[in-house]
Amino acid sequence: MLWETFRLALRAIRRNALRSFLTVLGVVIGVAAVIAMVTVGQGSSAQVSSDIESLGTNVLMLRPGRQRMGPPSGDAARPFREADAVALAELPEVAVAAPVANSSQTVVFGNQNHLAAITGSTSDYLTVGSWEILRGRSFTPTEERSGAAVCIIGETVRQMLFGNTDPTGSLIRIRTVSCEVIGLLAAKGAAAFGQDQDDVVIMPLRTLQRRLSGNTDVPLIMLALEDGVSSTAGIRAVETLMRERRRLAPDEDNDFSITDTKQIASMLTGVNSVLTGLLSSVAAVSLLVGGIGIMNIMLVSVTERTREIGIRMAIGAQGRQVLMQFLVEAVVLSVIGGLIGIILGLVLAAVASHFMAIPFSPDPLVVLLAFVFSAVVGVVFGYVPARRAARLDPIEALRRE
Repeated sequence: MLWETFRLALRAIRRNALRSFLTVLGVVIGVAAVIAMVTVGQGSSAQVSSDIESLGTNVLMLRPGRQRMGPPSGDAARPFREADAVALAELPEVAVAAPVANSSQTVVFGNQNHLAAITGSTSDYLTVGSWEILRGRSFTPTEERSGAAVCIIGETVRQMLFGNTDPTGSLIRIRTVSCEVIGLLAAKGAAAFGQDQDDVVIMPLRTLQRRLSGNTDVPLIMLALEDGVSSTAGIRAVETLMRERRRLAPDEDNDFSITDTKQIASMLTGVNSVLTGLLSSVAAVSLLVGGIGIMNIMLVSVTERTREIGIRMAIGAQGRQVLMQFLVEAVVLSVIGGLIGIILGLVLAAVASHFMAIPFSPDPLVVLLAFVFSAVVGVVFGYVPARRAARLDPIEALRRE
């Protein structure tokens, strides 16, 4: 009996194929939009987590100045010194500490030139930042102490200046400094905020200070905590030491700020989840619109097929059988729309993930929920027209032309 009802529903849908397609279009768009939004949102969250991890695991970033919201207040804090990083590295909670200074300079090789970020630090910077040397080597302690004119370049700089050739051993010019390339970093790609992490040249801190910046300021210290040390314990130890070194009175606020990369990851992931949920909720409204469209068309179908319903009831069909027929038609329309929407949503998500360079990570649970929701839409919005058909008076129905 159920199969016969299903067969009759399919025949009625095929009889008005164009109208049936337009009816399920709202469901298709709703399901596709929800799946695409959630999949892209999850992919971007995974990318954010990966980008933060590329900064290093269990990493703290120490900067001079108070952590403020809004425009700068003008109360410039004293910069750090290299000795601060050395003292921090001696803490039992800290594995390595890397002083970091930055500059933006044009890098020249032959007739090629490229504006790149120049980072001055020690070999510990590669450890803290989880950098891998693809070719060549890192700095030696002697090169760091003497401020030798050596550097390690990122993949983007390599492509812009050397193409696909091996750059190690070559001499590049940074402003007036002739610098030997001793290493090539493995590619990392874009960071969480969109900047190219591979567009970098790393040189010893003292080389950058003496030959490019002309001072001994250290605007950033990156710390990698020991395994098993919590961020809270690490921040407390770092804060205590730095307050002592900067001679801050007990009633004075910190004139430095400490940022935990895990907090950054949590914040960005939370914001991304809220935006994904908001967009998915808006997309889900089209499912409601699609359900209303199904109810509208089914009411029209009941009106058009009043005489057919009357004949079926006159020859013995019961009201619940007529109810089931029209209810199955509505559910079939919704299920077809849901299936098409799932395929379309996954395709859109895959295309968006490709162009946005984020992982394509569809969630089977979301796909299942979208499909179930589309079927529920058919039941809910198909019940009123089906009940109306089941309550028709056979005599009155047969009088209809």
